[in-house]
Amino acid sequence: MTWNPTFQTTAVGSFPHRNGRFLSQKLASLLDVPAWPQLPRRDFRENMYVQYSAHLPGVKLDEANEKIWFETSGDLSEALEQFYTPYLSDDVDAFALPPAYTTGLAAMLDTLRTTPGDWAKGHVTGPISFGLTVTDQDLRAALYDEMLADPIVKNMAMNARWQVRQLQTVRPKTIIFVDEPYMAAFGSAFIALQREQVVAMLDEVFTAVQQEGALAGVHCCANTDWSVLLSTQVDILNLDAYGYLENLALYPAELRTFLDRGGIVAWGIVPNNELVHEVTAQGLAQKLRAGLSLIEAKAKGRGVRILADELAERSLITTSCGMGSTTEDVADRALALLVETSSSLQRG
Repeated sequence: MTWNPTFQTTAVGSFPHRNGRFLSQKLASLLDVPAWPQLPRRDFRENMYVQYSAHLPGVKLDEANEKIWFETSGDLSEALEQFYTPYLSDDVDAFALPPAYTTGLAAMLDTLRTTPGDWAKGHVTGPISFGLTVTDQDLRAALYDEMLADPIVKNMAMNARWQVRQLQTVRPKTIIFVDEPYMAAFGSAFIALQREQVVAMLDEVFTAVQQEGALAGVHCCANTDWSVLLSTQVDILNLDAYGYLENLALYPAELRTFLDRGGIVAWGIVPNNELVHEVTAQGLAQKLRAGLSLIEAKAKGRGVRILADELAERSLITTSCGMGSTTEDVADRALALLVETSSSLQRG
């Protein structure tokens, strides 16, 4: 799929709102690529680590105390069989996200049925972030348990495939972002994973999305080794461009390869915090344009040809990260800035 979005808008998933129907209508009216909203303040089950957990073997949820963990002290053979049986039979519907965990998805699907447009976006929590955040009863990261690591990856792949099929009932073109905030710690003592392991896990999810006819994106809201994500099969790279755009300029060869295979960069140029009251759309547009020129200059210095105008054509813009932890006032201002910044960039 060849797509030159040229600063069209989309959103990272989480919002502080509680009314998913009203918010979905707002997102559908404002954004070029509406994203269904996660509503973690409405219900703990819409937390990004709980939302995709329902089908995992051994997972336990304490809603009263807002805790999620894996209980591995007993025999998980039956739970593993219940997980792998539908997976091996390619029963995508068996991995449907429960309605109580995804009220924002249902609201957006209803909204898009009566709203014209081509695109829609969904999201899953990435297997790296999920597996390193959710632990077992002994506080060991689930991703380091061989019995759990594979189901975590496959669960996210199947959740993503199910979402694509739902979104395709209302929009012909779909995107699924894999949210990987924990990738900011890659290469540190906090992650005992090799580069090849990370790439393989992510590619399993990306490939599942692509096999359903959708585009696969990845979101990391802080700095990371961008060469790792650029070396995967991902279609869209989403980064916090407000804070870390210049770091992407350190990887011109990898970025060139990514662009050559049709890659798109989603620049998180709009802050997701109180800074939205201190910046302007024109200033953000200028900041992004300057960043694209910086990438062009840095690439040229290393003998790599990346033109700022080419990057512009292959660009989406978003907020720097999700907004589930901020206020509705900040989120609403950020959305308005996003639309205004897109217009400013498209006017040149």
